Amino acid sequence: MEKRHELTWEMLVSSDIHGHIYPTDYRAQDECQFGLAKLATLIRRERETHPDLLLLDNGDLIQGTPLSAYFVKNKQGVHPTIEVLNLLEYDAAVPGNHEFNYGLSTLYQVIEDSHFPWLSAGITIKGVGKPAFGQPYITKLLDNGLKIAVLGVTTHYIPNWENPRHITGLEFADALETVRFWVPMIRREERPDLLVVAYHGGFERDLWTGEPVERLTGENQAYAMCTEVEGIDILITGHQHRSLAGEVNGVTVVQPGCLGQALGRISVSFIRGESGGWELTDKRAELLLLDESVEPDQQVLDLCLEIEQETQAWLDEPIGMVQGDMRVPGVLACRLGDHPFIEFINRVQMEASGAEVSNTALLNEQSQGFQGEITRRDVLANFIYPNTLAVLRLTGRDVRAALEQTANYWQLGADGELQVNPAYLEPKPQHYNYDMWEGIEYELDISRPVGERVVKLNYKGTALTDEQELDVVMNSYRAGGGGDYEMYHGKPVVREITIDMADLVTEYITEHRVIQANCNNNWRVRVQQASKASNS
Repeated sequence: MEKRHELTWEMLVSSDIHGHIYPTDYRAQDECQFGLAKLATLIRRERETHPDLLLLDNGDLIQGTPLSAYFVKNKQGVHPTIEVLNLLEYDAAVPGNHEFNYGLSTLYQVIEDSHFPWLSAGITIKGVGKPAFGQPYITKLLDNGLKIAVLGVTTHYIPNWENPRHITGLEFADALETVRFWVPMIRREERPDLLVVAYHGGFERDLWTGEPVERLTGENQAYAMCTEVEGIDILITGHQHRSLAGEVNGVTVVQPGCLGQALGRISVSFIRGESGGWELTDKRAELLLLDESVEPDQQVLDLCLEIEQETQAWLDEPIGMVQGDMRVPGVLACRLGDHPFIEFINRVQMEASGAEVSNTALLNEQSQGFQGEITRRDVLANFIYPNTLAVLRLTGRDVRAALEQTANYWQLGADGELQVNPAYLEPKPQHYNYDMWEGIEYELDISRPVGERVVKLNYKGTALTDEQELDVVMNSYRAGGGGDYEMYHGKPVVREITIDMADLVTEYITEHRVIQANCNNNWRVRVQQASKASNS
């Protein structure tokens, strides 16, 4: 009997690049094992054996590095990450939540400059229902007749975080329901041999046990897509910055980490069926990790050399200095009691907004604070997200509820040692959801039950009552309830400050030239059974 023809096809995926092109740590200019320049080497290598592979980016591409920030603020033309994806001949991209950070005009320009389509079935023009970014899916027909369909979808949780001005006129449909609608329609209308869903979102449940790994808010719905929607062969995920490759309910899944540390590779095998069409026989996902043996692609380096050199020079410009010590020697210790760097951030927010109360989080676990001369590099190393500010009018009851939510960050181990709640470590680190306040005086006792840990809460020396109203400034992500701060939902917005935090800090330092490392010790974490912190 004649052996039926066999075929193996390949797909490569990047996700959550966050503006990283050069393998460079912009804080210290060290070389690292990440970035599009190194991924390009892997992509070209894979194309040598699979010239017809499909190449996709799964979102959060254009924001996240000083290079991206410098380009958007100071330059015109094609965004550097788009130039690289055009060079590498990407087939499609899916918008992530951080694609909206610079506003719609920037995003639409990025899409116009791309030599490939952007896919997001669930984001539509309000009142029209038309896809906001061109098309919901693509099909690719290979020379051998193999037909691949790729549906793009983005987490619909974006309005909970994003500045409303950046998403004006858009509607965000539930991602799971969007996939539930489009997958059978694509199967029926296109009849593909392989159907891929590229989802800028992650897994809300453990891949092996199905147990929830986070509160089921709808931010991440990948597990439900695998278990509740028939007809998906491959599910590409992102958003959570996890490194995953495996299978859920017969659906092959992959999530290639972040910053360009890895490529996701999906290999699919087919045989020619009796009727002449292709039949899927095997599919598997794996991660292609970067290491020292992978050299950055010289063509990519050359393409972005000018903007990289300008960015480095811009970062090294001194803007002021600090008198005293504002270093952050340990991020966990910084969260146990008031610290000069955290107090400085809150003071900047209060001056910019006119509010008498402020809260902030340490947004970067590699934050080193300030000491001596301060450059733009120092500022951007500590303020890695383009967050703006909002002032909410809250009651004392709201403030207490918010502090109790923050106190959930801590728990006591079996030996009585203070440690980080595992819910803030898995499925991804969420240290940025721990807030520290200025303008009130408070204490948290972690030895008490959850929900009863605020043992002191004063405003101007007097106990804050439940009905007393305060205007509180915070970043826009938190003001929208991000991080499970549900007590902020629906609260009056007194004012918005639309300048992003890195710019506010830079302006503050430039204006004052010398800033003082002060700390009034207005808050602390009190634990009777523990004396030191550890991350377990």
